[in-house]
Amino acid sequence: MSRILSLSLCVLSSLSCLAQESFPPLKDGKIPENLEELWGAYDPRAEPLEVEQTKEWEQDGIICRVVRYKVGVFKGAPARVAAIYAFPKGATKLPALLQIHGGGQSASLDSAVTSAKLSYVGLSLNWGGNKINLGKDGVYTGPNTDWGNLDATHPPQRNKTNHFAGGISPDEFTLDPVVSPRNDNWFLVVIAARRALTFLEQQPEVDPDRLGVYGHSMGGRLTTEVTGIDKRVKVAVPSCGGSGDVPESQTDLPGGRKGNRSAVEMACVSENPYIEKLAVPTLWLSPTNDFHAHIDNMAFTWRNVPNALLGLSISPHFNHRHTNESALTQHLWFEQYLKGAVQLPKTPQLVLNLKTPTGIPELIVTPDTSMPIKGVDIYYSTDPHGLTRFWRDAVAKQDGLLWKADAPIRTLDEPIFAFANVLYETPAQYQHIPHTPGSADSAVFALSTREGYATSEQLKASNVQATEKVERVIDDGARGWHDWYRLNWGNPSLWTAVTRKVKDAKWRGPDGAKLVFEVNPLRDASLVVSVTCNEWGAFSSGPKLQYHVVKELKGSPEFQTVSVSLEELVPTDPQNKVPLANWQTLTELALCPSLSASKSGQPAPPQGKPWAKAAETQVRNLRWEGGEYNTAHAKSAALSEEEHRKSFNEAIRKSLEQEKLDKK
Repeated sequence: MSRILSLSLCVLSSLSCLAQESFPPLKDGKIPENLEELWGAYDPRAEPLEVEQTKEWEQDGIICRVVRYKVGVFKGAPARVAAIYAFPKGATKLPALLQIHGGGQSASLDSAVTSAKLSYVGLSLNWGGNKINLGKDGVYTGPNTDWGNLDATHPPQRNKTNHFAGGISPDEFTLDPVVSPRNDNWFLVVIAARRALTFLEQQPEVDPDRLGVYGHSMGGRLTTEVTGIDKRVKVAVPSCGGSGDVPESQTDLPGGRKGNRSAVEMACVSENPYIEKLAVPTLWLSPTNDFHAHIDNMAFTWRNVPNALLGLSISPHFNHRHTNESALTQHLWFEQYLKGAVQLPKTPQLVLNLKTPTGIPELIVTPDTSMPIKGVDIYYSTDPHGLTRFWRDAVAKQDGLLWKADAPIRTLDEPIFAFANVLYETPAQYQHIPHTPGSADSAVFALSTREGYATSEQLKASNVQATEKVERVIDDGARGWHDWYRLNWGNPSLWTAVTRKVKDAKWRGPDGAKLVFEVNPLRDASLVVSVTCNEWGAFSSGPKLQYHVVKELKGSPEFQTVSVSLEELVPTDPQNKVPLANWQTLTELALCPSLSASKSGQPAPPQGKPWAKAAETQVRNLRWEGGEYNTAHAKSAALSEEEHRKSFNEAIRKSLEQEKLDKK
C-alpha cells in the first residue's frame, strides 16, 4: 500500500511539474511554424510573478528599487529576471516606460531615473544577467537574473552557443530537444519583457493602460517584437534594432544586408512577422550607418506599416547612436501618445522624381507645417554599401509648401538612395529637460521621411543622365561639421570628428595626392589625422586597416595649414606591415587630439596634447592637392559570414566603450 501511495505521489508530483511549465512540451514533436503557433495560448498574466524587492533607496526625489520577478518555469526550473524600478516619490497612476537594454549591457539606472524625472515610471530589465551599476553606490551584489535551466544571458554565461546568433538547434540549455524556434533566445527575452509589462500593470504607481516600450540595439529589436505581439503596449521606440531580414532572392532591392534563413526562422525567429503585426504608434529611431539595424532593410521590411502609425527620426552619418534632435524626438513621441501633452507633425513624405527635363533626379519633400519648421535636410547617395555610405546633403530649397533638391549622379551603374529630415522648433517646455548621458538639450527635433530608392535599371529606364564630375575640395567648412559626425565634443582629450566623404567617388583622392586642410588650434596641441580603409569589407574581403599621423601644432588665433602625404601615414596596429598605397579604399577620415594605438591587440593609453576650447574647433578647405585621378575606381564588396561576425563584435565593443566615454 505504501509503495502504491509513494508511486501515486510521484505521478502527482510529475503532473504538477508539467502543469507548472510556462510552455507545454511539443506535441508529437511538431514545432511551431508561425507566430500564432509559437505563442499559442500563452498568457503573460497567468503565472504569479513572485516579486522580490532586493534593494530600495531615494535619490533626487525618485524612489529606486532593484526587483526580481519570475519569468516562468522552463524544463522544471524557474527563470527570474532582475530589473531597476524607479518612480517619483508619492506618484500614482503615471504612464510607464519599459526599457530593454542591448547586447553586453545591463539594466540602466540612468534610464529608469531619467524616465522618473520626466514624470514616468521607469523599469529597466537586466535580461542579460550582467552586473548592474548603481552609480555612486557601486555595483549591485544582490540576487540577479537567473535563467534556471536555460541561458538567455548576453554574452552567454554558461552556454557555449549564442542562441541570439547561433541558430535554433537543441542543446542542454534550450527549451526543446529538437531544432525549434523555441530554442531561440530572442523568444525567451520577449517572454521576460511581456512579464515585465505584467509587473508594471500591478504597481500602484502605474496606469496600466499607458505602457510604452523602448530599447537600444538588441533592445531595439526586442522592442519591435514585444510591440508586435503584446497588445498592452500603447507606443514604442525601437532604437538601432528591428530592421528585419531580407532574403537573397529579393534581387530588386538595392543595398541592404541579405541572407538565407530557413522558412521556420523567417516565420518565427525573424523580426519580420512581428513587424507585420505592429498596430500602435512606433517611432523608428536609428542612424544612417547603423551596423545592427540596416536602413535599407528597414525600408523594405517596414514598407507596409501604415504612415499613420510610423514615425522616423534618422541621424545622419552616425553608427549606433543619435543626434540630440533625434534623441529628443523619442521623448516627444512618448509625450504625445502616453500623455497627450504635445501633438507632433505627421511623418514627412519624400518623392524621388527620376523623369526630369534635365535628366537629373529630383527629390521632393512634403512636410507637415503644423509646427514651425527650422530647416529641411535632404540626403542622398549612390553607394550600395550601406554601412560605409556617405550621405550627401542635396541642399534643399523651399518651393511653397514643398522642399526640393537636385541629386546629380556620377554613373548609371549604381542605385540611388534618399531620405530627408525635417527640423522643427522644440516647444518651449521641452527645451531644457533631463537626459541620459550622451544626449543634451536641443533647439530642434527631427522627423524623417522613409528612405526612398531606385535601382540602376530604373535610372536607365527613366533616361537619367550621369552629369556629376569629381571635385578636389572635399569640404570648404562653410557648413561647419555638417558632413561629419562628432563624439565627445568639447572634451579636450577625447573629441573626435569623422567623415565618410572621402569614400564617395566624387571626393575620392587622386593617386599620389596630399590631403590638405586648415585648422584653428588656440594653443599648442596635438592633432591625430587617421584614415580607415575597407571597413565592413567595403571594397574587398578581408579586415579593415587603419593608418595615422600625429601633427604637433602651435597655438595661434589664425588658421594653420596641415598637409598629409601617403608616406607619412603609418599603420595604427603594429601588426599591420602593409603601407597605404593610395586613397582608393578609404572609408573614413578622422581628426582627434590623441591616439589610442593598438599594441598586440591591446589598447594603449591616449597619447597627445589636449585642445583648449575644443568645442570651438573648426576645419576648412579640406582638399586634395596634386596627384592624378585613377579612372579604375574600387568596387564595393561583401564580407564573408565569419568576417562580418568579427566586424559585428568589434562594433559592439566600440559602442560599449563609447557609452562609457559619454559619462566623462
